Amino acid sequence: MPQIKQTIRSDFPILERKIGDNKLVYLDNAATTQKPLQVINALTNYYTNVNSNVHRGAHKLADEATELFEDARYKVKCFINANATEEIIFTRGVTESINLVANVLTADMNDESEIIISELEHHANIVPWQLLAKRSGAKLKVCRISDDGNLDIYDLKNKLNKHTKLVAISHVSNALGTLLPIDEVIKLSHANGAKVLIDGAQAVAHLDVDVKILDCDFYTFSGHKLFGPTGIGILYGKKEILEVLPPWQAGGEMIDRVTFEETTFNQLPYKFEAGTPNIAGAVGLGTAIDYLARIDLSDLRHAEHLLVLMALEELRKIDGIQIVGNPSYRVSIISFLIEGSHPQDVGTLLDQQGIAVRAGHHCTMPLMNRLNLPGTVRASFSLYNSEADVIRLIKGVKKVKSFV
Repeated sequence: MPQIKQTIRSDFPILERKIGDNKLVYLDNAATTQKPLQVINALTNYYTNVNSNVHRGAHKLADEATELFEDARYKVKCFINANATEEIIFTRGVTESINLVANVLTADMNDESEIIISELEHHANIVPWQLLAKRSGAKLKVCRISDDGNLDIYDLKNKLNKHTKLVAISHVSNALGTLLPIDEVIKLSHANGAKVLIDGAQAVAHLDVDVKILDCDFYTFSGHKLFGPTGIGILYGKKEILEVLPPWQAGGEMIDRVTFEETTFNQLPYKFEAGTPNIAGAVGLGTAIDYLARIDLSDLRHAEHLLVLMALEELRKIDGIQIVGNPSYRVSIISFLIEGSHPQDVGTLLDQQGIAVRAGHHCTMPLMNRLNLPGTVRASFSLYNSEADVIRLIKGVKKVKSFV
C-alpha cells in the first residue's frame, strides 16, 4: 500500500509545494480536491488543440469538442450507473443543480406542500428550498439530528406525510462527516409519495454511488471535489421526471424552435443546459473519472478510512481537544476544537506550519447553532493523504495548543 500511495501522490504536483519552509500537508479536501497531472494535461490539450463550441459547428474542431463533451457525459452516466445519458445534466456544481431543481419544481408546490431537509445541511441545500417555500407557500420542515451528529430517522418518519413533496438531504455531511442512511430515507420518502434529492458533494470521491440501486429521483455532485476542475457539476434526474419538468434558464442550446410568438424546447438533457457550457470543465471531469477507473479505489479508500481512524485516535489523546460529532458512520472528515481557542486562530497557526485545514462554520450555520458552536476546525482526507500527513497534523495541533 505505501508504494501504491506514493505512486498516487506523484500524480498530484501541488503536493510537492512548500508553504514557507514546510512541505504542504493538504487536509482541506472537503472544500476541494487537488488535481492529478492527467486532468491538468487534458485541460491544456483541450485549449491548445481543440477549443471550439459544441453541437453547432460545421468544422472539425467543433466536431472534436462535441465528441469530448458528450463522451464526458457518457462517462458520468457510467460512473453513477444512470440509465441514460439524457439523465445527466451539466451544471456549475451542486449549488446550481439544487437551484435548478428548486426552480423547476415551483409549479408542483402550493400552500399544502411540504419540503423536508435536515439539520446537517449545507447552505446550498437550505436556502433554495427556503426561497421555493416563499414562492409557493409550501412549508419547510427540518429533520432533527442527535448530539452525536446522526440523523434522527424517527423524526423523519414523523414528519413525512401525504403532503411531503420533496426530501432534500446530504449523502455525507460536509461539517461532521456523517454518512446518512439515505437508502432508508429514500424508501420512507417514496412510501409517502415524495421525491428525493441527494446532495452527493462529499460522497462521490469516497463511496461507490449507484443511482439505480439508490432509486433517488435526483443526485448531484461537483467536479472539483472529484479531482476535476472547478465550475462543473452534475445533476442526475430520472428521465421520466425530467421530461415533464419545465426548463429553468432560457437561451441558446435549450431551444428547439423559436418564433416571436412561441418557443419549443430541446430534448433532454439540453432542455436544462442553456448557453455555452463549461466544455473544458466537462472534459476535465471526464478525465478525472478515467483516472479513478485506472486505480484500485477499494484499497485506497480503505487506507483513507484508516487514516481518519488514526487521526481521531491521536487527537483524542491530546488534552483540551474536543472532537465535534461522533457519527455512527464517518466519511473522511474530522471536526474539532482546541479548548480556549477560536477555530480561525487554529487554522492560521496550522497554516504557518504548512498544514491546510478549513476553519469556520463550513456553510452550515444552522448546524453550528444546533451544536452551540462558533465553528470548528475541519481536517478532511483524500486518497493521496498518508500517515505522514496525520503525524504532521497531530504535531501541528500540539504546537498550536502550546501557543493558545
